[in-house]
Amino acid sequence: DVFVDMSDNGIQMLSVQPDTKPKGCAGCNRKIKDRYLLKALDKYWHEDCLKCACCDCRLGEVGSTLYTKANLILCRRDYLRLFGVTGNCAACSKLIPAFEMVMRAKENVYHLDCFACQLCNQRFCVGDKFFLKNNMILCQTDYEEGLMKEGYAPQVR
Repeated sequence: DVFVDMSDNGIQMLSVQPDTKPKGCAGCNRKIKDRYLLKALDKYWHEDCLKCACCDCRLGEVGSTLYTKANLILCRRDYLRLFGVTGNCAACSKLIPAFEMVMRAKENVYHLDCFACQLCNQRFCVGDKFFLKNNMILCQTDYEEGLMKEGYAPQVR
């Protein structure tokens, strides 16, 4: 019966055999008369009926896993958006959702917009040097000025 096993623990696509009794769809409660059906959560579904409760994407098309929480069936992206958290931004201390792109410096994690010099607010571009001093991100100018104030002149070669 199995046409393609898309996952060990998620969604399976099954080929419907012509001589078998049609199964009922868990989504719309109608009989599944299509050539293929999906099996997920120990239930059978039309390919169009197994959708993410948030974005309506067809879960059989976006991957082999689905997520459930609070009686919702969700795609990975929406599950992480609603229920996932990566931690707090080291600059602004606000939560960073799990799906959001971040910047990392050692063990610190930052929103992309927060990844800037914490003295002059200069945003960093790809290839810019930055320094992590006393858990603060600094641009090269502010880092060197801080060293000079402390009596350490950077060595220029």
